Amino acid sequence: MAHHILVIANETAASSALLEAIRTEAAGEARVTVVAPVNEPNQGYVVYEDTRRASAGRRLDQTLQALREAGLSAQGFVVETGPVQAAADALAQLEPKVDEIVVSTHAPQRSGWLRRDVVGDIERRANGIPVKHVVADEPDGGDANVLVIANQTVVSDELLEKIRARAAEGPASFLIVSPQGDAAEHADADRRLKLALGELRGEGIEAHGQVVHPDPYTAAMHAVNDERVDEIIVSTFPGEKSGWLRRDLVQRLRKDTGLPVEHVVAGAKAQA
Repeated sequence: MAHHILVIANETAASSALLEAIRTEAAGEARVTVVAPVNEPNQGYVVYEDTRRASAGRRLDQTLQALREAGLSAQGFVVETGPVQAAADALAQLEPKVDEIVVSTHAPQRSGWLRRDVVGDIERRANGIPVKHVVADEPDGGDANVLVIANQTVVSDELLEKIRARAAEGPASFLIVSPQGDAAEHADADRRLKLALGELRGEGIEAHGQVVHPDPYTAAMHAVNDERVDEIIVSTFPGEKSGWLRRDLVQRLRKDTGLPVEHVVAGAKAQA
């Protein structure tokens, strides 16, 4: 019976490093099952129906095509769960039984999975099945993940133009989080965010979003820990109107994330 390799990968599923590792591990005839977990962030009230699953599906299709072209029997699934549970479910359900697991992540400084010790947790759930970790960063390619922090200013012309300009610079996916703690104002935050997402997606920009923890710093740090974030955009009112600026949000994020943080000052359309 062919050697059965289980691959756990999402953003790095189509990377050349992962494909090469699978070909090496297969060493000839092998069966490969690729599972792409699309788990939503833990923090937040609502996660909108978004492009995450579609993006994971496109990467998975590219991976399966490359593996089949290399002569390997390959199948794959996008699953709506975290990587550890995805691996556990696959081990329990797949036939023939899995002989080896390959977990693909970004490098430690970019990988939310590594910050959460996903590889170690999968090893502990693997019941002795060998687990190989592949670091699959593509330094000269791949989409950038841009975190956008905005609430009342999320539909401002200034912020939307900044997102459009960033999208025009090169491939990017935008996660827009809207901090909102007052239940009475949640509907307004929901409406503004939905308007912004609809406008951006209508222009072909990959964007998804959620209403999150009321403190913008905490919301941003949760996102950085849950996701791969390459850049941050913070949108506020002008200094005299912005509680976020009075709390030095932009500088705190620059210092504590080590990521490039751009500040956008919104104008008249901010509370549409």
